[in-house]
Amino acid sequence: MSMGAGSVDDEPMMEMNMTPLIDVLLVLLVMFIITIPVMTHAVKLDMPRATNAPSLVLPVVINLEIDFDGTILWNGTPVPDLDTLDAYFRREARNDPQPELHIWPSKRVDYGVVAKVLAGAQRNGLLKIGFVGNEQFM
Repeated sequence: MSMGAGSVDDEPMMEMNMTPLIDVLLVLLVMFIITIPVMTHAVKLDMPRATNAPSLVLPVVINLEIDFDGTILWNGTPVPDLDTLDAYFRREARNDPQPELHIWPSKRVDYGVVAKVLAGAQRNGLLKIGFVGNEQFM
């Protein structure tokens, strides 16, 4: 009674029994997994020292509103064109500390206008840029 389909009873079985080999390999795999040391993921953080007192100076905030028709308002004052806006960005980028630029885009403004304003702010060296009023887009 051999397991092969076309074998004759008096011939020796030529197939290797794989069950013990698989059992041994599984035991070795489990032992290997158990003996591997646990990898620790460490993140190096440079925390502030106790001698570094936080600055009590509040940052200057520039509110930049962009209306639905592309009109740009710098702290409530209309900006005539993008070249003037670039001059404002360059002047404020030289200040120490740099002011925060809060952009208030209208819900209906063309994205191209907002993209040009962001590109101008980045190109002229402003680092602290953020969007305000995002709840209107929800």
